[in-house]
Amino acid sequence: MNASSAGKRLHVQNIFWIVLVHLVALASFWHFTWPAVLLCVAMHFTLNSIGVTLTYHRMLSHKAFKTPKWLEYTLSTLGVLSAQGPIMIWVAEHRLHHRYSDTELDPHNSLKGFFYAHIGHLFYHKDFEDNKEQWLKYVPDMASQPYYRFLNTYNIPIALLMLPLLYLAGGLPFLFWGGFMRVVLMLHTTWFINSACHLWGYRNFETRDRSTNCWWAAILAAGEGWHNNHHAQANCAAHGRQWWEFDQTYLMIRGLEALGLAWDIKKPTPIQGAVALDPALDGAV
Repeated sequence: MNASSAGKRLHVQNIFWIVLVHLVALASFWHFTWPAVLLCVAMHFTLNSIGVTLTYHRMLSHKAFKTPKWLEYTLSTLGVLSAQGPIMIWVAEHRLHHRYSDTELDPHNSLKGFFYAHIGHLFYHKDFEDNKEQWLKYVPDMASQPYYRFLNTYNIPIALLMLPLLYLAGGLPFLFWGGFMRVVLMLHTTWFINSACHLWGYRNFETRDRSTNCWWAAILAAGEGWHNNHHAQANCAAHGRQWWEFDQTYLMIRGLEALGLAWDIKKPTPIQGAVALDPALDGAV
């Protein structure tokens, strides 16, 4: 099994979609209105945060909490609307990343530099991603459910459903800012966790990888930027450990808990295999 680029073959499909969405997003500046910009920001910190950080990452990838199945599927559908690609491959590659973080088998190995970890790895085919048998081994819990197979197969058409709704709501400004610019913002926010949060920032825990806590990435990604804390205890629903490490996503999870819609929430416990640089942090709430 090899997660690195497969013979350095260019991934034409990835390159096409990445370039296209960025070029179209530039048109947003010719359709600037403050309501459209505010819509973009609001959707980023609600739809994108709920769909990607709360659902794809903490609930599906790490099983940090549980919800009723109807809500789990609803949240997963919101994640697909964020246009992050096939849902099962997303989760499989993230689980692979944690298993081999910052090694040759890491799908976005930060040892190869910022550009590769951020976006460059997407420009090439990966053995892991191309071989369905390989990535299916990392998501047997999802592969056994027909709805996840449906979302994985039809992720692009489902994501595109958002566009006519935005146009009907506010014309071209809403379409470009709420659609394409929002997607670009979320893509780079997610990619910054793979790149910046393995290169810059501080560390609360001495983990075996290069993960760091990066405050500005935490703001953009609703708490995901406290990445060193996360790598120290991957299945924990809370990523912030210091009082200033604000974690919007964890507050949303606790809000679901208060409504009786989330349970079995994995909270900070004494960490095995990671040395707390501040001993008071090991097991801190």
